[in-house]
Amino acid sequence: MSKPLKILIVRFSSIGDIVLTTPVIRSLKNQLKAEIHFLTKYQYHSIVASNFNLDKVFYLSNSLSQTLKDLRSENYDYIIDLHNNIRSQFLLALGVPIKRYSKSNFKKFIYMNFGVNYLNNEHVVDRYMKTISFLDVKNDGKGLDYFISNDAQVAFDIRQDFIAWSIGGSKIQKKLSPDQISQACLKIDMPIILLGSEKEKLEAEQVIGNCSGRKIYNFCGRLSLDQSALIIKNCMMLLSNDTGLMHIGAAFNKNIISFWGCTKPDMGFSPYVISSTSIEILSEKSEKQCSKHGDSCRFTKDGCVKLINSEKIYEAVQKFRS
Repeated sequence: MSKPLKILIVRFSSIGDIVLTTPVIRSLKNQLKAEIHFLTKYQYHSIVASNFNLDKVFYLSNSLSQTLKDLRSENYDYIIDLHNNIRSQFLLALGVPIKRYSKSNFKKFIYMNFGVNYLNNEHVVDRYMKTISFLDVKNDGKGLDYFISNDAQVAFDIRQDFIAWSIGGSKIQKKLSPDQISQACLKIDMPIILLGSEKEKLEAEQVIGNCSGRKIYNFCGRLSLDQSALIIKNCMMLLSNDTGLMHIGAAFNKNIISFWGCTKPDMGFSPYVISSTSIEILSEKSEKQCSKHGDSCRFTKDGCVKLINSEKIYEAVQKFRS
């Protein structure tokens, strides 16, 4: 009986990008019966720690020589580099065959600057899957995974009907403003949990102050990633900027309303769900992505996502409630 393949998957960051690797992990595990290891940064450990399709997880050390030492002893058959930048080039020192994900940077450049789309709306998950096609592994069509630790709990009654709203974002240009959120919340007559990091705490308080009498709860900066995932798993629908929590919502097949301005879903990062469960609201000002990471805008200093009308948000919410 031949020895099963041992494969290392590499993705250092961030939340959404790591969640988007889960079809690759699952497909390799189930179709090849391979031993699957994963390399990432420790700050993202909760995303991979409970994934039963992974046999072992390594965390990037401050010392690359120590990381190489840890990995070298595993004698991998293949490395699947889904990060593919300068930081991941040190893996060459392992002397193991490496297959790298194609970021299609030239095609992205052409689309952003000249409006010609050679990406063909191909999702990044499908581009990840192409990276492992040499092993005759195919997409199983089962979507994304997120596994919550058994001890995750939240101080909120998740048995009731409620909306989760991820108000955060890696860049201010990717975020709706507190006023936009407030205007929409005033129209919605059901509990709303605001999710985000510590830096969104004050924005969430501003929303609550603008919406006196509404059942709006500020959980920004108060929850672990698993706790946020637990909220999302049990919500009626998720509203989200272009964030990692949006992809966690997709892993639970939630109804998702997402907001796009300086970034665009047709660059391959839309919610990876069937179309009937996803409503993507785009700024009418910007027809194509403004910048590679959404950190600058062609039209406004704070991002054209802030031109989205709150009435459109309310209409999308009502569509999922009907």
